[in-house]
Amino acid sequence: MKRRMSKEENSNYIEMHADLGVENKGFDQEGEDGSKPAEGEGETASVQLSAFEAADGLSELDYTQIKPYAGMPKEVLLQYSTQACYRLPREILFWFTVLCTLVLVAVTATIIALSPQCLSWWQSSPVYQIYPRSFQDSDQDGVGDLKGIQNRLDHFVYLNVKAVWISPFYKSPMKDFGYDVEDFREIDPIFGTMEDFDNLLSSIHDRGLKLIIDFIPNHTSDKHVWFQRSRNGTEKYKDYYIWKDCESVNGTVTKPPNNWVSVFGNSAWQFDAVRGQCYLHQFLKEQPDLNFRNADVLKEMTDVIRFWLEKGVDGLRMDAVKFILEAEHLRDEPQVNPEQNPENITSHSELYHDYTDSQVGLHVILQGWRQVMDEYSTEPGRYRFMVTESYDYEKIGRTMMYYGTSFVQEANFPFNFYLLDLPESLSGRACYDLVKLWMSNMPKGYWPNWVVGNHDNPRIASAVSRKYVNVINMLLLTLPGTPTSYYGEEIGMENIAVSEDQIQDPFGKFDPSENRDPFRSPMQWDSSPNAGFSEANKTWLPVHPEYQTCNVMMQRNDSSSPLALYRTLTALRESELPLHRGWVCLVWSDADIFAYVRELDGLSTAFLIVLNLGNGSITDLTGVVPELPREASVRVSTLSGSMKTMSLAAIKTETGEGLVLEYHTREPIHEVSRFRENCFVSEKACYFSALGILYKNC
Repeated sequence: MKRRMSKEENSNYIEMHADLGVENKGFDQEGEDGSKPAEGEGETASVQLSAFEAADGLSELDYTQIKPYAGMPKEVLLQYSTQACYRLPREILFWFTVLCTLVLVAVTATIIALSPQCLSWWQSSPVYQIYPRSFQDSDQDGVGDLKGIQNRLDHFVYLNVKAVWISPFYKSPMKDFGYDVEDFREIDPIFGTMEDFDNLLSSIHDRGLKLIIDFIPNHTSDKHVWFQRSRNGTEKYKDYYIWKDCESVNGTVTKPPNNWVSVFGNSAWQFDAVRGQCYLHQFLKEQPDLNFRNADVLKEMTDVIRFWLEKGVDGLRMDAVKFILEAEHLRDEPQVNPEQNPENITSHSELYHDYTDSQVGLHVILQGWRQVMDEYSTEPGRYRFMVTESYDYEKIGRTMMYYGTSFVQEANFPFNFYLLDLPESLSGRACYDLVKLWMSNMPKGYWPNWVVGNHDNPRIASAVSRKYVNVINMLLLTLPGTPTSYYGEEIGMENIAVSEDQIQDPFGKFDPSENRDPFRSPMQWDSSPNAGFSEANKTWLPVHPEYQTCNVMMQRNDSSSPLALYRTLTALRESELPLHRGWVCLVWSDADIFAYVRELDGLSTAFLIVLNLGNGSITDLTGVVPELPREASVRVSTLSGSMKTMSLAAIKTETGEGLVLEYHTREPIHEVSRFRENCFVSEKACYFSALGILYKNC
């Protein structure tokens, strides 16, 4: 039988257990001398204990503790947590955290709402064109291929170039070096296999690069299965091409349907003995034009686009788009010289092409293709780029139509070929005129681009002189918009000499004076045989004889080389906001000098680019632009050993010299009224220096 403890025993029991299990002397307050506080000092708390009540019927006992202690039971913790000195700071901290979170969310939302759209990959990097026959040979047959391109991808990383465009590599009889397509879904064996393409694309993406390929919608090869079925009268394919009755003798057309002339010369009509009719070809007779007024043809070519987008290509360059549609009435085109005998017309330039290019309905087709590409652009970081190719010469308004409208997008931009005319009259004033021509005609807010060389035009080093290579590359890489570089221009490659019996180009075979082979010679990589392009005994075109003094490897070891300058400029363009999305103000031009300013709203740093495209001169820009400072620092010069600072009242430049001058100002040139007609901006944004961010609606 359990004995009930006396009152005195209970008191001793409680005291003993309090000493053993509750007292925490580590939390006792001590003075600086180690003495304990006097009895009654410090904050106390009363805890009602009921542990013994159930066992012994004890009444409520009071327990007093000096401070909170580690390991305290929940009952003790709750006693302290309800006190004002603990509760109030906790509540203040809680609501302060809530307020900070709300402010952060609001600021983030505001920044997102006010921030301009980030530049896409096709805006932030130069586009580098590869002519695949001439870039790198991997199988020793003397012709470049896809594996060769894959082996040279590090070159683009070195150049700070992130977008690569490869000219046609489709299966083809090669009558026009790949622009005569036999199968849009196959790789020509001379370039490799579809597996080689997949490996190349994967390697490109692994390096953070983007791939643009050619899409050739206007025509196919006469070996294409569609054409074979069309000429044989297969019902579905009968109208895949443009067939018309004509008169012929022994296969030679004696009376074509009209006077239309091929781009390559002579009649645009060819008689086919199998079908007994003539078909239209605006290029070679081996390149019959597709009939895009046939809905099945449009669907077939749209499916080709889908095929390559599903493969993962990042962009398409739409070739020769202005020729896609022809007038249905087939009337004769007007002669440039009305007095010329119609029977003597054999050149494309002898007619006005009112009925064979830029016809009504063309832009509806292109807008439809843009919509297809948009379907594949929803994944973050996988925007699909579209550029159109159309030489419209003096009809620049036609070129601008490829941008689309404010309601319907078309191309991201049409290729700007007007700088290709610069060598014809090289001067500061001519360059100013060509730049302003594009910028003043471009629809507001759209994105410009610049081309100074391609596979159809002479290389800069040969068209003008090697001494202008650097200054023209500086022009290309400091103007607003997307620059396009043709392979070899970064090292200043020159044209090769091709004798008449060596001509490969079909256009050159028709007219040797128009031969394009000299601009397509093998890439010059190093000083080894065949310039490191191929280990074959013979290359498809000769390597330039001076490749040992002009090649990539040699220039990589020379800080004053064109390659080093190109690399410096691409890095500068990428790192400086005014150079890749700011204003451009064309401030001066004369026979020798073209000068323009790159600046950004809200940013005090600006750049003055001075290009000498004539003879050596000394230019005073402060006289014509007093808003400029007296001095500026030389950020980049095409000549080594230039000064660190330069007086803008006496800018001395040599022939072919270019300068990127950096200065600081609070007076932007684009806000000066007399320069407003010469200032242009795309993707407008302003800089908020306090936060170091860009914002729009400024």
